[in-house]
Amino acid sequence: MHKRLAFIDTLRGIAVLSVLFQHVLEVIVQKHPTGAYYWSFHDVIGYYMNFGRFGVVLFFFVSGFVIPFSFPDSATPAKDFVISRFFRLYPAYWTSIVVGLVAMAALESQTYSMSQITANVTMLQTFVNVPNLWVFYWTLAIELLFYVGCTILFAMGVLNRPMSAVVIVVAAAVIGTIAAVFIESRTVSSLMEVGLNLSAMFLGKIVRDAVVGGKLRWPHVVGCTLLYAVFAIVLADRRFGGVYQENFFYSYSIGSAYVFAALVFIVFAAFGERMSWRPMAFVGVISYSVYLMSPFVIVLINRLFWVGDGPAGWAAFAAVILALSLLVSWATYTFVEKPSISFGHRFRSVRRRLVPLEPSYGTQGAAE
Repeated sequence: MHKRLAFIDTLRGIAVLSVLFQHVLEVIVQKHPTGAYYWSFHDVIGYYMNFGRFGVVLFFFVSGFVIPFSFPDSATPAKDFVISRFFRLYPAYWTSIVVGLVAMAALESQTYSMSQITANVTMLQTFVNVPNLWVFYWTLAIELLFYVGCTILFAMGVLNRPMSAVVIVVAAAVIGTIAAVFIESRTVSSLMEVGLNLSAMFLGKIVRDAVVGGKLRWPHVVGCTLLYAVFAIVLADRRFGGVYQENFFYSYSIGSAYVFAALVFIVFAAFGERMSWRPMAFVGVISYSVYLMSPFVIVLINRLFWVGDGPAGWAAFAAVILALSLLVSWATYTFVEKPSISFGHRFRSVRRRLVPLEPSYGTQGAAE
C-alpha cells in the first residue's frame, strides 16, 4: 500500500477550498445586494486573482506530481493504470451527474437533453463537441488528456526520463507564447490554453524529479517555471485581456492564478511534509467529491438559506455551504469513492513489488 503524502493532500485541500471560495463569492456578488462592497469583492476574485482558476491549476500541478508515477510495477502496468483511473474518477462523477440532474430539476426547473446527458456520462463530451452539463466539468477533459499522454509516453518508455517533461514544457511554452502573440484566433487561444494546463501538469513532474531523487536540478525547475509563467501571462493577456468586464475573467486574474499556483506548489514541494496540515489534508482526501458536489450545495443553500445582507450574513452563508459541502463530500467519498477504488483493485494484475510513494520524504503526518 502506498503511503499518502499529507502535504499533497494539504495542497488538494487548499485547491478545492479556493474553488469553493470563488464560487461562493460569485454567488454573493451576482445574486445579492452588496452595496459598497460590490467592487471590492469583484476585484478580489475577478480583477486581481481568479481563485477558482488558481485552485484548478494547483490540482493540475498535483496531478503532474502524482500521476506519471502511478503506473504500478505489475504484469500489465498500462492496463492497471487505466483501471485504477477509471474506478477513481467515474463512479463519483456519475454520482455527481445524478445529484446534479435531480438538484437542478427540483431547485431551478432545469432539464437537459438525453443526448447531452449521454455524452456527459462518458466524460468525453468535450471531445465530441457536446456542452458540459455544468461548466466545472471542463477540468476533467484536461485530466483525461494528461492520462492519455502519460500512457503513451509510458508505452514509448520515455515517461520516467526526467528530460522528457522538460522538453514538453519548454516546447509548449515557446510554441504557445509565439502562437498567442502572432495568431489572433479564438480557436488557437483555446488550444493554447489546453497546452498551458498540460504544461502545469508536466511542470509538476519536473518539480518532483528535482525534489525526489535528484533526477533534475533546481535550475531546470527555475528555467521551466519562468517559461511557463511567460506563457501564462502572454496567453492570459491575449485571451482574457482588453476592457475589464464583470465576468470574473481578466488577464490579471487568470495570469496571476497560473503563476501563483506554480509558486505555491513549488514551495510546498520543496519543504515536503513540513508543509502538511492535518485538517486541510482531510479536506484534500475528499477534495474530488468536494469539487463535484459543492456546486449543487451552493445552489441548494442559495435557494433555502439566507440570513441577511452584510458581512455577518455573507459569512454565515459561506459557513453553511462549507459545512454541508464537507459533510456531503465525506459521504460521497466514504460510500462511493473508497468502495469503487477497492472494487477496481479486483481487476488489476498482481504487483511484482511494493514501492513507497515517496521514500525521500519523511512520513510524519502522512495520512494513510
